Amino acid sequence: MTDKVAVANRKSRGIGNPVRVLLVNKFLFPNGGTETYTLKLGEYLISQGHEVQYFGMEHENRIVGNKANSYTSYMDFHDGNILSKATYPIRVIYSVEARKKIRKVLDSFKPDVVHLNLFNYQLTPSIILEVVKWRKMTKRACRIIYTSHDYQLLCPNHMLFNPKTRKLCEKCIGGKYINCINNKCIHGSRAKSLVGTAEAMYWKTRFVYKYIDTIICCSEFMKSKMDLNPFFKEKTVALLNFVDDYDLNIEKNLDEKKNYVIYFGRYSSEKGLGTLVKACKRLPDISFIFVGGGPLESKLNEKIKNIPNIENVGFKSGKELETLIREARFSVCPSEWYENCPFSVIESIMYGTPVLGTRIGGIPELIQEGVTGELFTPGDTRELIEKIRNLWNHHEVTDLYSSNCGNDKFDNLGNYCNKLLKIYEGKNV
Repeated sequence: MTDKVAVANRKSRGIGNPVRVLLVNKFLFPNGGTETYTLKLGEYLISQGHEVQYFGMEHENRIVGNKANSYTSYMDFHDGNILSKATYPIRVIYSVEARKKIRKVLDSFKPDVVHLNLFNYQLTPSIILEVVKWRKMTKRACRIIYTSHDYQLLCPNHMLFNPKTRKLCEKCIGGKYINCINNKCIHGSRAKSLVGTAEAMYWKTRFVYKYIDTIICCSEFMKSKMDLNPFFKEKTVALLNFVDDYDLNIEKNLDEKKNYVIYFGRYSSEKGLGTLVKACKRLPDISFIFVGGGPLESKLNEKIKNIPNIENVGFKSGKELETLIREARFSVCPSEWYENCPFSVIESIMYGTPVLGTRIGGIPELIQEGVTGELFTPGDTRELIEKIRNLWNHHEVTDLYSSNCGNDKFDNLGNYCNKLLKIYEGKNV
């Protein structure tokens, strides 16, 4: 659909003028749930006649951009040797480069809305200061919107979870960031935790987040945590993530079910993969398919090489991933951190595949226990084994759950964007 046709269609439906949206995210290529959100959102807004450009890091896999051709240099915070670079600790806290380069995009594009996603450590909150400076100089009413995909405004490691101890942690809430150093919460490194703590403390003293007009929380649970900061409480709104357009045919889906259980998502410690692998090992007669990628992929492959009932098929997308989800008896979401609104749970339910998920974070908001799936205690291998075994042995239960999945109505992109546009305009949703 051309821009002119899309605008004409909008006017015929009585919808207002197109909005210029600058979508900001550190990664501008498929890398996880946040990138799925950012890229699909931008694609849909463009299809509806709005103008969208992007700002983030340059990377060989970048698939979207801006007319100013302005991006920051790529930085990998997971790089074990990156702290040896003299300027890195400073650039993590405050990026002069990011300010200069986003200014080029602002001058060129003149957005009505700057929609922030992941930006800390690579782009840094310094870009917010530049947006504020630019709108003051140009006298443009440019709103700053932030979608909170994780807990980066509350916790230096963004997760409220210590990956070293594999335990939930809320010690930094309220600005007590020194706990991040004491517990080496960022990659188990005291040096990186020191940098992360300095970053959080610096921007707290600068009161930079006061310039954000609205904070979109992707779950009520996330909102409850953000609201622990009285300053954020006046800005937060809960809005579950959208689902992509789907063709849900429950009757056909039940006929296509095959005998395997699926995990799909990121391969990282907070996702509870260790607990799931232990459970799979003790259920040798049940087939499991793992779909995804991430920092633990090589360790995962090493662990499962002698577990014949686990097959790791790697990263999949599009119709290939959809088919794997649709044909599974049920999916497992074993996360052990405060998940916000995982796309894996929503997509599984919308494709007619019930979910066995952990009772943590925003996951219980997505699964109707005893209707579209079941819940278990995070990290409890014994309970997970019992739940998997029970679901596997009772086809009538999983079939009923699959049929019920069609009754869950998550917002599709169109409905979500209608609500989002109200937020862009400063209205309630």
